[in-house]
Amino acid sequence: MDVKSLKRRSEFEWVLEPRGPMRVPGVLFASEALIREMDDKVIEQVANVAALPGIQKASYAMPDAHWGYGFPIGGVAAFDPAEGGVISAGGVGFDISCGVRTLRTGLTRAEVEPFKRELVDGLYRDIPVGMGRGGKLHLDRKEMDAMLTGGAEWAVHRGYGYPSDLGRIEEHGNMQGADADEVSSHAKERQKNEMGTLGSGNHYLEMQEVVAVYDPAIAEIYGIAEGDVVVSIHCGSRGLGHQIGTEFLKSMAASAAQHGIKLPDRQLACAPIDSPVGQSYLGAMRAAMNCAMANRQIITHLVREVFAGLLPRAALDLLYDVSHNTCKVEEHILDGRPRRLFVHRKGATRAFGPGHPDIPEDLREAGQPVLIGGTMGTASYVLAGTRESMQHAFGSAVHGAGRAMSRKQALKHWRGRQVVDDLAEKGVLIRSPSQRGVAEEAPGAYKDVSVVVDAAHRAGLARKVARLEPIVCVKG
Repeated sequence: MDVKSLKRRSEFEWVLEPRGPMRVPGVLFASEALIREMDDKVIEQVANVAALPGIQKASYAMPDAHWGYGFPIGGVAAFDPAEGGVISAGGVGFDISCGVRTLRTGLTRAEVEPFKRELVDGLYRDIPVGMGRGGKLHLDRKEMDAMLTGGAEWAVHRGYGYPSDLGRIEEHGNMQGADADEVSSHAKERQKNEMGTLGSGNHYLEMQEVVAVYDPAIAEIYGIAEGDVVVSIHCGSRGLGHQIGTEFLKSMAASAAQHGIKLPDRQLACAPIDSPVGQSYLGAMRAAMNCAMANRQIITHLVREVFAGLLPRAALDLLYDVSHNTCKVEEHILDGRPRRLFVHRKGATRAFGPGHPDIPEDLREAGQPVLIGGTMGTASYVLAGTRESMQHAFGSAVHGAGRAMSRKQALKHWRGRQVVDDLAEKGVLIRSPSQRGVAEEAPGAYKDVSVVVDAAHRAGLARKVARLEPIVCVKG
């Protein structure tokens, strides 16, 4: 990206001043090196989002930003319905409520190492992974609707986990306002056999070691220490979320003209929040959020069963579960007064600062845990939301490393078998049903997650707490 179009506000904050139809500035958080590495499409998409009706303050891009569908991945934007604000399916993404959940095992690397091969084989055996792969659960219409309105709470009531899990999940595991009737029969049909499955692409389940602690006080509150082993799950709403995104992008594009919305890009199809289409999408999207949270809850139960057969003393209690493809109603202070805004985070994670009432009470003084996944074979991070972030980007932070090249490009550089063998030499065991998928997700296909996280930390979006490195990985 050419930095000449941007005004540098600080070392890690860049501004695109309003031009053409832009209603607000664009703001990018990144080091100069990361900005230069971004493709020009990112700045174009930031500008396009800034032109949407009812947008507030700025159109934001996180340090991991890269080209996406309509919105950049790593994009954040908030809209006020009182000012004609819109909701955009492209601003949420196709994998609605894709997110990361981290479990604390209560074990050390030394205790786990002798069992790691049996553990990865057990996890790969018992947790279905791969494109279109179904699981052991088969939901009829009644149970499907109950899951879509109940989320992780539904899963716990069905025996998949503990009531104590719910306090460590965004929205306590149940997104209110979900409307199963707004989810099409086709979307439900795609999902009925996919609960408790990882899917494909960049989704994974990893056993990781805490190799560094940067903020001991917050790490103690979070209950993690150097040498600990955790399990992280990265997945979303599977076929159901994708189908909802596909359907509503079409209906939003078709209805835009009647609402007087001129789209700078058809992929930015949107509808006024208070319109029938906008309200229908909100109901369906929230149902997909519940689907994703229920899915991660069921996978958590399956992980616990595998560990129970090999390491029954493992705790596997929940540190936190946070999504990164959502639109949520939140209260933020603008111009000195509280405003009810619809905050889109696409490839960006909520990162509320210390004291926020939506953070679990026992974690509140530290700020919300922010779980940043690396890619296969690379580090992941635990961060904490900051008060500064609440002022910067509506309490938002990065969600991962961000792709540096397309999947097609990655296939020209790597072969899956070689990636698996190279990681095995480093002590990281990989299990995947697709060698092609492994090649597409090769570590070199992504930005350096440590550089991205450092930029988020230094920009004040979130505070570094701990670095995690993989031991085993079950990959989609």
